[in-house]
Amino acid sequence: MKVEQVLRMNGGVGKDSYANNSSLQRTVISMVKPILGESIVELYCAMLPECLKIADLGCSTGPNTLSVVAEIIDIIDETCQRLKYAPPSLQAFLNDLPGNDFNTIFKSLPSFYERLDREKGHEYLGKCFIAGAPGSFYGRLFPNNCLHFVHSSYAIMWLSEAPKELGTETGPAASNKGNICVAKTSLPHVFEAYLEQFKRDFALFLRCRADEIVPGGRLLLTTMGSIRSDDPLTIWEFVGLKLNEMVSEGLIEEEKLESFNLPYYAATTEEVKEVIEVEGSFTLQRLEVFNMDWDAYIKKADSNLDKTARAAIIAKDIRAVGEPILASQFGEDIMDDLFHRFQEDVLQYMDAHKCQYINIVMSLTKMEN
Repeated sequence: MKVEQVLRMNGGVGKDSYANNSSLQRTVISMVKPILGESIVELYCAMLPECLKIADLGCSTGPNTLSVVAEIIDIIDETCQRLKYAPPSLQAFLNDLPGNDFNTIFKSLPSFYERLDREKGHEYLGKCFIAGAPGSFYGRLFPNNCLHFVHSSYAIMWLSEAPKELGTETGPAASNKGNICVAKTSLPHVFEAYLEQFKRDFALFLRCRADEIVPGGRLLLTTMGSIRSDDPLTIWEFVGLKLNEMVSEGLIEEEKLESFNLPYYAATTEEVKEVIEVEGSFTLQRLEVFNMDWDAYIKKADSNLDKTARAAIIAKDIRAVGEPILASQFGEDIMDDLFHRFQEDVLQYMDAHKCQYINIVMSLTKMEN
């Protein structure tokens, strides 16, 4: 099955939905706000557009989706008040794959506009326009030179596909035995295959955005990364260990595990910078890395939660992201068991391996023609 058909977050607003289980992503977006503010102010002051056109790529669904748009509106409003300029119109495009739950986003727009009217006034409300833009960002999404600013958070580590060299259900024997992504036990050729897939995809992503963004426009990307991508320690590796347990107990067919490779790659800063330099359309203005323990965002929100409660939140958050693509391969009937096992063991695994998310933030400017 094609990635576009199964790579999405859990939709709706239920107990396992991404809308209700995306506090990690919300925390990361909040941590990047100073860089977002700097980029928007510099862009606006340099161009003073009558209509600022932005896109959020890999927007997903739920309250996080409109938070970046709201933050940009606040930044522009504050800047215009300081400079005594009339605020520009804002056109925001929300992009994700067609299987994304856009309906939940659209249903939230009336309350978003009401809040905007209440906080900014009716005049500003008439200047903000939001639209969906379904499609893969590993291809063109917009006309030439039509966007001023593109934002993407926690999206580009998801590849257009898993490396074909590793085999599929109908292809040659799988060569990443016992793993669902690049893991510590992966063979060198597995790492190389994933790295080459990332390079192809990221270069294509940048080429497409270079066509769509005006000269001097900005691109702000936040992604999960790694210190050494040939010796990773990702949360998906731990999910793979739980799947292996279920194979050993006869709950999952071994062939299903052996033929599955997650389209996910956490690059290093060196790998990211190399692709940007070789592709050549953007200047890297700023690159920052910040690490956080797998449960740091939970402790930040509520330091009184015990280990059981923190493990439950981590399990729900990773389920909201991974369930659709995992269920398409292994079946929906094993999902409760899989994430129960995950919850039972995740904190012990964290303590033993000192697990952290590595977050890479890149601010890029499109070169002038």
